[in-house]
Amino acid sequence: ATMFDNISKEYDGLNRVISFGIDVKWRKKVVKFVAKQNPSNILDIATGTGDLAINLAETNASKIIGLDISNGMLEVGRKKITKHNLDAKIEMVIGDSENLPFEDNSFDAITVAFGVRNFETLEKGLKEIHRVLKPGGTFVILETSMPTKTPFKQGYNFYTKNILPLIGKLFSKDRSAYQYLYESASVFPFGEALNNILRQSGFINVKDFPQTFGVATIYKSTK
Repeated sequence: ATMFDNISKEYDGLNRVISFGIDVKWRKKVVKFVAKQNPSNILDIATGTGDLAINLAETNASKIIGLDISNGMLEVGRKKITKHNLDAKIEMVIGDSENLPFEDNSFDAITVAFGVRNFETLEKGLKEIHRVLKPGGTFVILETSMPTKTPFKQGYNFYTKNILPLIGKLFSKDRSAYQYLYESASVFPFGEALNNILRQSGFINVKDFPQTFGVATIYKSTK
């Protein structure tokens, strides 16, 4: 929480630079997956500064809750929500993804963008998500992944090991944060490995959709 508080002010700008702005396109795809289910309420976990929660306002949902462990990130998000005149639709809540402050079967759809790799215990977080999702509800994850094909694999490794930490140093006062973001991404399960963890956590109809040569993946599943 402290680390994300420290980088909250520059987080959005750095994300655009690090991903060359492609993260915006990935989030729009998540919104399309969610919109197909026509949910009335949505929970966006690890919402950060609320980018995905704001995008999800394009759906027919009447209520969107963005949850994050970092109050610094949520404060940045609240300002953006007010700027977009979405205060009536989006509520930002401080909370832990592994101990969600909601009743069982509460949400029609749940999303996590670039957040599941920050769960302290992945399986515990996924089981909590399963608990608060309604039967038949949709769960969509957007997360970094590692390209498996040449030359994208080698290019990605060079970029994340050498260029990304350098960008972090130039833009951020918290260098350790961007080292952590790279290291957490490099060891996180992706593709079929994450699909299997989702199935073990009780989700069905699990599918993955690699994005941009495999540098990110969208995972869609159901309760």
